[in-house]
Amino acid sequence: MDLAGGWTLSGPLTTDAVVPGCVHTDLLNAGLIPDPFLDDNEKAVAWVGRADWTYTRDIAWDGPRPDRIDLVFEGLDTVADISLDGVALGATRNMHRGYRFDVTDFVDATPRPLAVKFTSAYTEADRVRAELGPRPNAYPEPFNFVRKMACSFGWDWGPTLVTAGIWRPVRLEGWSTARLRSVRALTTRHGLDLRLAVERTRPQPLKARIRLDGNEIATVPVHGDDATWTAEIPGVAPWSPDDPALHDLSVVLLDGDLELDRWERRIGFRTVEIDTTGGGFVFHLNGSPTLIKGVNWIPDDIFPSRMTRARYRQRLGEAAAAGVNLVRVWGGGIYESRDFYEVCDELGLMVWQDFLFACACYPEEEPFYSEVVAEARENVVRLSSHPSLVAWNGNNENLWLYGAGGWDKQPGGDRSWGSRYYLSTLPSIVAELDPSRPYMAGSPWSGSWEHEPNSVDHGTFHSWEVWNREDYLHYRDSAPRFVAEFGWQAPPAWRTLRDAVSDDPLLPDSPGVLHHQKAEDGNGKLARGLAPHFPPPASAEAWHYLTQLNQVRAIRTGITHWRSHWPHTAGTILWQLNDLWPVTSWSAIDGAGRYKPLYFELRQLYAARTLSFQPRSGGLVVAVANDSDVPWTGRLNIDLASSYDISEISVSVAPRTVALVPVPDRPVASEFLVARLDGVRDLWFAVEDKDFRYADAGLTVTAEPVDGGLDVLVHAAGLARDLLLQPDRIHPEAVVDRGFVTLLPGESATFSVRAPVELDAGLVKAPWVLTDLATALRS
Repeated sequence: MDLAGGWTLSGPLTTDAVVPGCVHTDLLNAGLIPDPFLDDNEKAVAWVGRADWTYTRDIAWDGPRPDRIDLVFEGLDTVADISLDGVALGATRNMHRGYRFDVTDFVDATPRPLAVKFTSAYTEADRVRAELGPRPNAYPEPFNFVRKMACSFGWDWGPTLVTAGIWRPVRLEGWSTARLRSVRALTTRHGLDLRLAVERTRPQPLKARIRLDGNEIATVPVHGDDATWTAEIPGVAPWSPDDPALHDLSVVLLDGDLELDRWERRIGFRTVEIDTTGGGFVFHLNGSPTLIKGVNWIPDDIFPSRMTRARYRQRLGEAAAAGVNLVRVWGGGIYESRDFYEVCDELGLMVWQDFLFACACYPEEEPFYSEVVAEARENVVRLSSHPSLVAWNGNNENLWLYGAGGWDKQPGGDRSWGSRYYLSTLPSIVAELDPSRPYMAGSPWSGSWEHEPNSVDHGTFHSWEVWNREDYLHYRDSAPRFVAEFGWQAPPAWRTLRDAVSDDPLLPDSPGVLHHQKAEDGNGKLARGLAPHFPPPASAEAWHYLTQLNQVRAIRTGITHWRSHWPHTAGTILWQLNDLWPVTSWSAIDGAGRYKPLYFELRQLYAARTLSFQPRSGGLVVAVANDSDVPWTGRLNIDLASSYDISEISVSVAPRTVALVPVPDRPVASEFLVARLDGVRDLWFAVEDKDFRYADAGLTVTAEPVDGGLDVLVHAAGLARDLLLQPDRIHPEAVVDRGFVTLLPGESATFSVRAPVELDAGLVKAPWVLTDLATALRS
């Protein structure tokens, strides 16, 4: 019996509520608080997270009486006391777990009041901190003292909106004799290992019927509370990012011929290992080394109860369309819903799953420790049947920052801090419940305390000196074994920023813009990042254009450099794919779901075949990267901008390899190089843009109305570097099919602009809709 839908919310305010949901969304829907995404309204609603709230509704059971009736909550956020008709059923302290209460003796056909009282997560965190003592934390809020989505307490890209509510489905569930408490379907390339856990009200023997793709493959006796079955499954298609083959698996629990319970999933057969030989970190999928082209994932909404399968499919589909093959679920968020992992299964997106610890010391005392154990065990079992899940990771940055951040010397740094979780508890749980996947203690992590945790020579590496303190050209200073985090900021799309901030005039340092910049000295770092490459922007519009361009160039510099070192550098995971509100951040897709130019750049950087100029100690080279299953053979042309051929070289690059081709000569200050191979190209400019002499590009622009939008044809008589069409400046719902485009003299390009409404072709000529770099530098 689904208990979703209408409830009543009471507390400092009373209103109708919708479950699943949270207090903030209910108050928003009722018009009782302002939108916290606008201006600095986040501050105006801060009181909501410090208040206590209660959800109530009547429930009854008027059907046939089963042996047992359970009240099942798939997620309670976070500190809740549950009562039915005044009788206490239990208390919860963990957003990341589900809960089941036996209410057989308390429900019948008579409606009775069910109440879920939420105590503020701040109150709970303060209580635990007072009891256990302080613990160091990279942020000022006490998220490390309560098992709740950490980033709801704010982050350097997110607002402080501390939620409470019944955030996942809730139901009454009746059953007799027995039910399937859990099913783990662990797979290898040809093997299936089924582990069943059963809860009973009666002791008789049962059986489990197993079907794969509609065919019965086994019937397993179930005599106690668990059963296992392992077999080789010949002839099944393997799951991989290139071909995410899925197979329908069902497990039916039977009492004789009577069906008691059923579990159904789509599973995939594959093996996954991480080769750490010599300090490396190479993913092997189905026995083959795999270049990781990844993105970090944060919750896609600060109010995660608003997420739907359709929204997961859109955002994850956008990742897959950009050439991404792995999504890292970051440890300051949530274990995502079944929808998330099923969509990844279907799209062929590998998932690296953090356990939920990030950027802080976490206490190990009871009862906190047992909460962590219960949470980990539940989620390992819940997620282990998904073929997309390829790795478990103990934490985000905690092993690194304990020493590097000086936490060991701060108040509370001499107390328990989480190392027991990462180095003992969690690996033991994974070894017991999910031995089919690798576990790493943390990210970054060098594999042991023998090496500094964020070593470039061992294991995973987080590159944050670049952006925080160094220019992006310093990405080329080293070749880490695996880059699990790196990034460069840029503001969101202009319309996203304009919709969220009412400042007039809107300036890079106007109050609303600064409020939607959560990184420490974020705008200062943006300015310092521009300075080596461009003159100071003359307007807010120029600042917006140049910071978007600098983000693209920074990420291009990092990914192409590291990819040229494959397999020594075995992958990159960009920080970050998405945002959870409108903000200046490291994302490729902004908080309104609009693409930054970086999104389109990822499609090129993560393509199967790429060219890139790379400075090496012996001179300039062209890295010919072939991440496909067939050789890349052809004639590589390297030309000066004047179209004078410097070199034409026959190349044949084996599958999954990179070839470095030396460039004979370097360009003079007024020239640049072009490398071409089979329609793929790259450019190399010898001087920075602030020193480059740009002539007028002689652009001819024609906007042609077509079904669903406009085709904008641009022809360049001269060099048009980094031409950008910003569709949201034409219409808020308009989209375009590409980001920055450089046209050489005589070249043309078509920008396909699409929208659900008719577009005014004349707006293409409006200021800043279509801009090249030379124009931006003059504006």
